[in-house]
Amino acid sequence: MNQTWLISAVLLALFLGALDALVMSAAMPTIIAELSGLHLYAWVYTAYFLARAVALPIFGKLSDLFAVRQLLLVSISIFILASLAAGAAPSMGYLVGARVFQGIGSGGIFALVYVVLSEAAPEGQRAKTLSLASFIWGVASVIGPTMGGVMVSFFSWRWIFFINLPLGLLSLAGIALYLTEFREKKKDVSLDWSGLVSLTGFLMSVLTLVMIGGRDIAWISLPSALLAVTSIGFGIWFVKAELGADDPILDLRFFKRRGFAMGNLAGFCASFSMFSLFGYAPLFLQGALGHTPLQVGMAMLSLSLGWSVSSLILGRVMHLTTQKTAALAGGILLAAGTGLTLGFSTATSMVHSFLVFQVVGFGMGFVVLATLLKVQNSLGSSDLGVATSSHQFARTLGGTLGVGVSGGMVTHQLLNRLETVEVSLPEKLMVQLKENMENLFRPEFQAQIPDAAKAVLKTAVAQGVWSTFLLVFLVSLVCLCLVLCLPAQDGG
Repeated sequence: MNQTWLISAVLLALFLGALDALVMSAAMPTIIAELSGLHLYAWVYTAYFLARAVALPIFGKLSDLFAVRQLLLVSISIFILASLAAGAAPSMGYLVGARVFQGIGSGGIFALVYVVLSEAAPEGQRAKTLSLASFIWGVASVIGPTMGGVMVSFFSWRWIFFINLPLGLLSLAGIALYLTEFREKKKDVSLDWSGLVSLTGFLMSVLTLVMIGGRDIAWISLPSALLAVTSIGFGIWFVKAELGADDPILDLRFFKRRGFAMGNLAGFCASFSMFSLFGYAPLFLQGALGHTPLQVGMAMLSLSLGWSVSSLILGRVMHLTTQKTAALAGGILLAAGTGLTLGFSTATSMVHSFLVFQVVGFGMGFVVLATLLKVQNSLGSSDLGVATSSHQFARTLGGTLGVGVSGGMVTHQLLNRLETVEVSLPEKLMVQLKENMENLFRPEFQAQIPDAAKAVLKTAVAQGVWSTFLLVFLVSLVCLCLVLCLPAQDGG
């Protein structure tokens, strides 16, 4: 019974972190209207994801050195306090600062929850237990956007943050009562401070460049060059620090193990493909095909449901197959589904879109769970935290880069198309598109588009997003090649 309560408590913590990444979209227009600071719009998202990405590998390593119970309690506490600060934000700058600490807390939660689930799983049921985490992600993806809209419509946007308090305290209580240490930790701890600082600097500079490059700063500009040079400098420092550390944050020798290297790279590619579709398939369905937001939501829901359902299924039949076979099945489904998106046209029906995205979601669920197990089993139990968080980080990095690269491609293709045709958008609308492609979804933006330009715009959107579909398919093929390279033995 204690084990059931513990798993429920950590899944609740995961739900909070996953939900927080999804409820913001519905609330942002209202937040901007109340707090102003439109120039900081994107940083409400960027600050959160940047902090989360940096925190993931650090908390993963710390979980191998210190008590997971204390680390998880600290992570959830940071998240709750930051949520209260965000809900009470008097300005956009304050909100962005609070989101940084929310990101740190959620990074710790995401790293540690998977460690706890892996350790708390009954003998031979790790896959089944971990599959529950994917189910929680699916539930959050369904509830999140709707919940954000309800909070804003009937209460206040501040409640999308305040709701974290009672749920977070409930999770804290369950973890404090039922979580005990499963692994014996080292008595003499040598923390790799040089590796920690250099890794933080490297990740922040690289991800900042990816997130704001082509949007807030031009790719070919002095700020971009400085960020690139800074990234290289921190990267060199990190490699040197890890090679000379007694107990490195990330032992680079782990990458010599095929299960660790190929599993993480496959997770990176799968997330690159999945989140690129999450980000830009709605642009195609609504901007090019003219489907309603409700129809688009239903089509995109199939991605989340496919991911969740396939993970649950695999978790219950994993004992009947091998991790490589499961990952290979997922890689084939992912490549097949993304390949089918290349056939999307203005005649594509919603049923067809739903089924194609379902295939992609099933592929993602199989790849993610199977490669996580492979990465965990490639290292000893003493390095479970590093193994688990490295896979989480690879997926986070893949999704972030996928959305960033795809966004740059779509924007470039769309604007080039509009500039080369006779009928173009007014300069004011072109500027709004450059600032944020999501303006295409806004009724007030669509109402300003001249009738003569609407057909041209739909064609431009279709061509721009098709380039993303092609990129996603190619990356999915790379993912398939990587899972083919996984060692056949489940322990390798």
